[in-house]
Amino acid sequence: MMETVKGIPYGVARFEEVREKNRYYVDKTMYLPLLEETSDYLFLIRPRRFGKSLFVSMMRVYYDIAQADKFDRLFGGLWIHEHPTPLKNSFQVIYLDFSLVGTGGKGLEANFNFYCGMVMDSFIRRYKDYYDEAFCNKVLALDDAAYKMKLVNDEAHTKGYPLYLIIDEYDNFTNVILSEGGKDVFRNLTHASGFYREYFKLFKAMFSRVFLIGVSPVTLDDLSSGYNIDWNISQDPRFNGMLGFSEDDVRTMFRYFQDNGKLRAEADIEAMLEEMKPWYNNYCFAEECLNDDRIYNCDMVLYYLRSQVLYGAAPKEMVDKNIRTDYKKLKMLADIDRGNQRENRMSVIEEIAATGSVLMNLRTSFPAEYVTDDNNFRSLLYYYGLLTMRKSIGQLLEMVIPNNCVKEQYWSFMRDYFERSVPMDSISFQEEMVQMTYEGDWQPLIRRIAEAYKGNSSIRDSIRGEHNLQGFFKAYLALNSLYLVEPEIELNYGYSDFLMLPDKARYADIAHSYIMKLKYVNPTATDEEVEAKSREADGQLEKYSADKVVQRLCADTQLHLLKVVFRGAEMTVCEELPFQ
Repeated sequence: MMETVKGIPYGVARFEEVREKNRYYVDKTMYLPLLEETSDYLFLIRPRRFGKSLFVSMMRVYYDIAQADKFDRLFGGLWIHEHPTPLKNSFQVIYLDFSLVGTGGKGLEANFNFYCGMVMDSFIRRYKDYYDEAFCNKVLALDDAAYKMKLVNDEAHTKGYPLYLIIDEYDNFTNVILSEGGKDVFRNLTHASGFYREYFKLFKAMFSRVFLIGVSPVTLDDLSSGYNIDWNISQDPRFNGMLGFSEDDVRTMFRYFQDNGKLRAEADIEAMLEEMKPWYNNYCFAEECLNDDRIYNCDMVLYYLRSQVLYGAAPKEMVDKNIRTDYKKLKMLADIDRGNQRENRMSVIEEIAATGSVLMNLRTSFPAEYVTDDNNFRSLLYYYGLLTMRKSIGQLLEMVIPNNCVKEQYWSFMRDYFERSVPMDSISFQEEMVQMTYEGDWQPLIRRIAEAYKGNSSIRDSIRGEHNLQGFFKAYLALNSLYLVEPEIELNYGYSDFLMLPDKARYADIAHSYIMKLKYVNPTATDEEVEAKSREADGQLEKYSADKVVQRLCADTQLHLLKVVFRGAEMTVCEELPFQ
């Protein structure tokens, strides 16, 4: 009997559902022995949409003694089925997903107690055959979740049952508190007799094994005094590829769907990989792996694959609408403890948005009260997936914006930030983008952006400077989805500020392409200094236009060479160079 072609597990986070409903599964079970060998207590940080929930769901099924009879059915064909570990199906598992804990309603502590109480009631019903009926009824009758846990702990130890704690989104609850309530509220929860800290004390004494997974290290540092530092495997090179997809993973998956008639037979998978790479790839989570193949965001790959299977084409929008709102993470990080060092944080974000990179000492842990310190804030941008490792420079790491998906988050954030001062006329702006793209009439758009920049500069002194100028232009030029706006591409003898590439794969009728060189001089600069910058731009644009990369990417379009020079907030030069 022919096997039914597997489905695409887009948006599916339960391992049992993936396996029982015949969804495609990228096998990560070979990491289980490594996890067991490393420590009984483990902590891993990864950005959102990297398959964290699916991975811990798989762990939960693998170690759960109540799921032993399903092992062959759920793990058949996977690596671990042929290489089971001694700990397979040998634990009673308590699984907590703190993203399900509400922060409103009855109050933080009441909501947390209610959620944990439900989990413990579910635990008792799941393992009722291992305990006396009277004990089960006693636990179910209690209202206090911590007391339920203590009773289960005592009884399980008496009977010799090992317990495994798995927590997904361990920091979600406290990240919301930190952003909405501020550091003081957070500190009250995680220090001294704070209820959240009391739970973590209980966790440490109660479980034979613990696995925590989340987005940032802030919460753990406040909750886990006395825990072994070896818990944290987030930058361990052995686990660099444990979450997300490698390029081989992606290629193998796409070939499976092509071989089984779901992708067009004539579809070029290598071309698809090239299309996806600048949008979804380029993550690295261990300094020792800087020269290894980069990791893909798995959710975005599945989003792209679904479009190819359903419609025979890439999605019209390369960024899933579900990820577009992720730029709110930037707002949350910028607004923590409003007023205290906020301008410094905004300067860091502006620098990254303008240049695409930043240097830092990556911090592996820090308490919430120091979350706004410069290096801690930069580290948080990395942990949230808004930066990734590029290379080491001495004791520092150069971090870069990983890909176009994340670039869009920065640019969306920066546009919102700029428009608090001077709103942009979006309808006129869109019309002028169409003129630029199809008619080659570029001046109205550039002048509109320049006027908005001047308006922002008159209100906010911090917006001045070359990096801020580049970031401002980048944020608005990126709204033109007809182009791939690639700043700082290395060309002949230097870097182009903006190479606006026609997205010919989607919009074959684009008639015009652009290289733009932005120049900046101080507000007090003389006319001669402005003229010198203008001549400098001429020479650079001439060299860039002769580059073979430019000629290939801009073939079949009219290439425009633009130079724009600002003296402070004033645009003093806005010209097109002749191009043969």
